[in-house]
Amino acid sequence: MKKATVRTVDTPHGEGRLHTRRATSPMATLLLSHGAGGGVDARDLWALADALPAQGVSVVLFEQPWRVAGRKVATPPATLDVGLTRAADMMRVRTPLVVGGRSAGARSAARTARALGATGCLALSFPLHPPGRTEATRLPELRAVGLPTLVVQGERDPMGRPDEFPGDLEHVDLAVVPGGDHGLKVPARGAVSQDEAMGIVVESTLEWLVREVVGNPSTG
Repeated sequence: MKKATVRTVDTPHGEGRLHTRRATSPMATLLLSHGAGGGVDARDLWALADALPAQGVSVVLFEQPWRVAGRKVATPPATLDVGLTRAADMMRVRTPLVVGGRSAGARSAARTARALGATGCLALSFPLHPPGRTEATRLPELRAVGLPTLVVQGERDPMGRPDEFPGDLEHVDLAVVPGGDHGLKVPARGAVSQDEAMGIVVESTLEWLVREVVGNPSTG
């Protein structure tokens, strides 16, 4: 994997970081932020950053200030949106921009993608609700995106199983990782291996990017 270029991002809530892996001749750029319980080393973020640049997609991972500062607990959602916005403002892209993230980062992307001029939104492990609850309290954020959106969800995600997503989200495509939990980790003896699970993440994202972002003039 090509080594990432790292740049700092100044925000009102501290210093963030951009970890960039550029494609040689990019057809799209993917800006992703991490969740509230981890950083840019999450398995799905790394899988995308590892594989997509060779396929013509530059991948930029944004490390939120709370994580850079070494804190264990994420700051409030509004601060995540500010950080992601500052990160996007620092980027100079000539390709279609897709804003996304995992878990809390997916929510932040859903809230900001349109304002950032994105042509699509990638939501990895979108948390419809807290664990143990069934009311999809975060669904309005997903409905409001108004852009082509891909949700990649684990089959066993306690914060929202695939069958909990309503069928009337016309702008949303759903990819399922068999046996995956909220971190998209799969059982050792499950239907797919962990490598195969990450392959599903990469392949579904690339197929969606080509079909809905790169190949769709209405989103350009």
